[in-house]
Amino acid sequence: MSEYRQYYVPGGTYFFTLVVERRAPLFERDSARRILGNVIRRCRDKWPFEVIATVLLPDHLHAIWTLPPGDDRYSTRWNWIKGEFTKAFLATGGREQPRQASRVRERRRSVWQRRFWEHTIRDEVDLENHFDYIHYNAVKHGYVGRPRDWRWSTFRRWVESGHYPIDWGANYIESAMPGNAGE
Repeated sequence: MSEYRQYYVPGGTYFFTLVVERRAPLFERDSARRILGNVIRRCRDKWPFEVIATVLLPDHLHAIWTLPPGDDRYSTRWNWIKGEFTKAFLATGGREQPRQASRVRERRRSVWQRRFWEHTIRDEVDLENHFDYIHYNAVKHGYVGRPRDWRWSTFRRWVESGHYPIDWGANYIESAMPGNAGE
């Protein structure tokens, strides 16, 4: 079995992928999207971080965060987000995926995949590549034909700031994107 290691850089910028258990399309539901947004905002109040970019698809999400100087506790944040989301989601009638015996023994729910994928952003080029990857992701997965047509991402915020033209990605060449990134 391969050894899973995370890299912690205080004040770092990170790219994340989190996947729903068995790729269930939880985030097709407005209520699940609302719960997740509320939980992330509560987490930011508790442990500040800057959300650079994000995209939420029915069965997974990607995000780029920058942590405050001296802080490298992204795992604490994601574990808290996943736990609080799970409690709220199940309390409002959401259903988890069937649990394996090991999850039952460990008293773990089956809403999220157990781990998440992270990548420490190395430089501006790496940041821009992952930034574009996030904003193109809904097109890549066939949900829309253009990034501007996907409501659940930060793409429009970056159009308004002048970073992207509104039609960016309409004819984008996918080979320019970073690798599969844990999907």
